[in-house]
Amino acid sequence: MKHLTNRTLAVIVALLATIALAMTVISLPTPQAYAVDGSDGTAQTDGEDATPTAGPVPNIIISNFTYGGDSVAAGANFNLDFTFQNMGQVAVTNMVITVDGGESFAIAGGTNTFYVDALWAGYAMTQTVPMQALSSAKSGAQPVTVSFKYEYVDANVRSSSQSDIKISVPISQPDRFEVNDPVMPEQSFAGEETTITLDYVNKGKGDISNVEATMEGEGFDATMKTQYVGNVASGTTGSIGYAFTPQASGELDAKLKVTYEDSDGQSKTKEFPVKLTVSDPMPVDDGTAVDPNMEMDANQGLPWWVWAVVAVIAIAVIAVLTLLVRRKRKKKAQSDIDEEWDDWSAVNSSSEAGKDDGSTASGSANTEVIEPAAHKS
Repeated sequence: MKHLTNRTLAVIVALLATIALAMTVISLPTPQAYAVDGSDGTAQTDGEDATPTAGPVPNIIISNFTYGGDSVAAGANFNLDFTFQNMGQVAVTNMVITVDGGESFAIAGGTNTFYVDALWAGYAMTQTVPMQALSSAKSGAQPVTVSFKYEYVDANVRSSSQSDIKISVPISQPDRFEVNDPVMPEQSFAGEETTITLDYVNKGKGDISNVEATMEGEGFDATMKTQYVGNVASGTTGSIGYAFTPQASGELDAKLKVTYEDSDGQSKTKEFPVKLTVSDPMPVDDGTAVDPNMEMDANQGLPWWVWAVVAVIAIAVIAVLTLLVRRKRKKKAQSDIDEEWDDWSAVNSSSEAGKDDGSTASGSANTEVIEPAAHKS
């Protein structure tokens, strides 16, 4: 039994030696055939060039990054931590890292450029950059660009390369969508439509989307208990009107709800409980009712100065009319006198003409002269 054990061990040792010899032979470089040039005697290889082939360009990637939470509030400071790794087969040296926050981020103190002396193949490093999300930045994922510029030596040749990597950091704008208290009607009557109004304004930097208004409760009828308002841009104002008709008089309790999505896509709701006193419907006026205010107004009359002005105007009008009538009568009387004078003058002229004609006629007739009788002595 002991002889068999030693023999087995000898076989194992021989087998291991054979394997080691085979591995040594495999690891030896491939022999190359050389030829001598007849002109200068320089040795040349038979086949491929003796210059070694360069490997792939080493790539730098960002394998992980953090910014302190789910999102960064606009105007807040945060630390951007990113881990970068050399994925190549050779080391990189003289590396310069530049961080660019674009239009949404700024460096919160310090510099945006960092230097790394060397990073071996497969190794990784972590860099921390203090940054600030600008208050004017838009909501949502905003880009940050990290640039790597480095050198490497491969096949005894020094080369340079550069890579730009973008990462996204979400920014959240504060919710500043404000809805004022409801504006209630002065009076409301059963069976008559009335309206409650809500005024709103979006003071935030981001847009508000999918705004809906709902009126909940019992004891009223509404054609649209839920109405879709839509999107509300930054800086926009408006109003929401709830039109409804109370069914009966008394106290009416209802709840006004406004639901929307903020700039981060989060659904939010604002509620306003309201209580309204509903009066009995107004009686129908058939035309026979007398308004007591009308009698009061009639008894009160007009102010005294109004009557004074009216009296002055009436006196002035009467005086003007009297003067005009007198002038007209005077002109008419003068016209009548002139007509009578003209008629009288015409009659006299006719009489004198008749006399003259008679004298002429007598002169032309034969006249008999009668002598006087002689007195007897």
